[in-house]
Amino acid sequence: MRVGTQRSLLVVAATVAVTSSVVAQDNIAGKSANPDDRIEEVFVYGDMNRFGATKSNTPIVDTARSLSIETADAFTEKGALNLSQTTAYMPGVTAETYGFATRGDWIRSRGLDIPRYRDSIQELFGSYNTTRTEVYTIEQVEVLRGPASVLYGQGSPGGIVNVVSKTPKTETGGEVTAQVGNFSRQQLGIDLNGTVGADAALRGRFVAFYRDSDTQVDNVFDDTLVLMPSLTFAPTPDTAITGILLRQETESDTGSQFVPVAGTLQPGPGGVALDQDVYAGEPGFNRFDTESTQITLLAEHRLTGDWYINATALWRDGEADYHQAWPIFTGAGSSRYLNDIVGDAIATPTTVPRSFYQADNTSEQKALDVRLSGSFTTGALGHELLFGVQYQDVETDNNVSFLYGGGALSGDYRFALDLANPVYTGAPEQSVFDAIYSDNPAQQIDDLGLYISDQISWKNWRVTAGVRYDELENTNGALVQTDSETSISAAVMYSFDNGLSPYLNYAESFETVVGQTLAGDPLEPERASQVEAGIKYESLAFPGYFTLAYFDIDITNLPNPNSLPGDAAQQQGESTLRGIELEGKFRLGDFAVQVAYATLDAKDPNGFALSASPDGQASAWVTWEPSALQGFHAGGGVRWVGESVSENNNLRYVTQDYFLGDLMLGYAMGNGLDLAMNVRNVTDEQYLTSCLTRGDCFPGMRRQLSASLTYAF
Repeated sequence: MRVGTQRSLLVVAATVAVTSSVVAQDNIAGKSANPDDRIEEVFVYGDMNRFGATKSNTPIVDTARSLSIETADAFTEKGALNLSQTTAYMPGVTAETYGFATRGDWIRSRGLDIPRYRDSIQELFGSYNTTRTEVYTIEQVEVLRGPASVLYGQGSPGGIVNVVSKTPKTETGGEVTAQVGNFSRQQLGIDLNGTVGADAALRGRFVAFYRDSDTQVDNVFDDTLVLMPSLTFAPTPDTAITGILLRQETESDTGSQFVPVAGTLQPGPGGVALDQDVYAGEPGFNRFDTESTQITLLAEHRLTGDWYINATALWRDGEADYHQAWPIFTGAGSSRYLNDIVGDAIATPTTVPRSFYQADNTSEQKALDVRLSGSFTTGALGHELLFGVQYQDVETDNNVSFLYGGGALSGDYRFALDLANPVYTGAPEQSVFDAIYSDNPAQQIDDLGLYISDQISWKNWRVTAGVRYDELENTNGALVQTDSETSISAAVMYSFDNGLSPYLNYAESFETVVGQTLAGDPLEPERASQVEAGIKYESLAFPGYFTLAYFDIDITNLPNPNSLPGDAAQQQGESTLRGIELEGKFRLGDFAVQVAYATLDAKDPNGFALSASPDGQASAWVTWEPSALQGFHAGGGVRWVGESVSENNNLRYVTQDYFLGDLMLGYAMGNGLDLAMNVRNVTDEQYLTSCLTRGDCFPGMRRQLSASLTYAF
């Protein structure tokens, strides 16, 4: 089935590519636009707009928040192949929290998981119920760090990651790009843009992408088809309405193998060191097949002067068919090897019993965010006002069959696997899973939020204040829980004439917790507050900017920290997160430079280090575009990720820090052809991104080689 699908999709994609090149009307240079203009956009300002992470077009250097942007040119230049990798050169962002993965993009900011947004609307709720973001469909990636409930309602104190969709342009043309790489990776992308009318009142864009790829883990593949047509209707210069249809289908297996601590982080039985990329699943049983369909509407209308109405609407339907076998979890610190579990030498020391899991996961979302924004003055004060109304209705469903231990704990060892010398056994009969199938009730979330913020300017001062009120209802069929929450934010910034802009901000966030106390009262939302102080600097001597920030986040209403008897359902815990982040993007002659540095001191409610959260990171990327060698460009970068700790009262696992290097060579031939070669993890470093006290570790991404040829017309 997979081979047939591959052939038919490649034929379709190739046919569209050839047809598009024939009907192209203009020869557009694509990436070969003026290098200075491109560098200014990528390294100095980015492309802030009202559908981005801040819901405004205020530049980064004038925003009293920590915000990082990677444009498509920038992350493509670095060889990023998925959403996680686009954030690897951002400060305070953990791109590979759980190592090599095919089920999702586990991005953390300031030590915490952050939700995924698209065009300023949350796109992912829960886990394993929809497709991943394919980077070929987006213009840029934005990470807004720190609490953001005034703009977005409930969410993580770590911030958000927002991707900006490709939308129609006012030019006619496009590109076809082909890429090959190691692990039998091959992919084809098509991006076409056309207009109707002398003023391009009607313009359309069609983005298509197909990937056929194996991965660093045997039996784990990652094939994806994406179709994304979009249409913009702009009857006047003051009005534009864009509709985007995104259909995506992925056939894959799960990259996370949950390999034991013993044999990876620590010596295994008899001193054995396991292959970190061993396949612990079951061929023919494992799969992670996802599909999603979504329609996005982006509307902007200028009322008068500097007053605008903007609206973002989203309907999304997603599903995932998820089957996996993995080494059994037996409790914090316990060995997962069979001999240690049953106490009888019935197998090799590296044999593990396996659990078998099946899940049918679905999600459906309807969301609308309408905003009124405008500029006006009152005496000597300038105002930039934003008023918004947001509503979303989300339903997620997770139905499972879980065969814990695969029968090994009751004496059935047929499905055990020797991780050092795997011989796959087959999976239990489907009737076994049907007998234990759990049809769980759907989870329904309704959220209505009203928010307002005002940025007030007086001479070199900028003061921002915002407030939001949310009403939420959560129900799972048996329990209905309602919450109401008010969130505030405030900031002050002073811009000196020399380019320095110190600032101070305060921000809050909340996140609903469904459940009851022992007394039967609804649990309170988790709440967080952040104080951030920083300096932003826009250079007057050369194109570029720098940001430096210190943050202090307190999170309350967390679960009972010490598991006190009789307090299991109480909320007594508090976490603290503190750190420093530095970012710089600048250009010196033929060199464009991007640097980042961050530290993090994060504690869970028990006072232990926050699991899977590195204590520091640093990165630097340099691009060389020599003026004497027109079309040639080269780049290189290094990434350092500090150690992370997972601990409890009895255990402490330390995952060591690691260094990785990346390289790029490219040549724009001047006839619309652009050749690029990338190597990520150039030394093929073997490393672990994190290990957990439950007993498993997560291997990092091995060396990735890719070569791409793009024809722009």
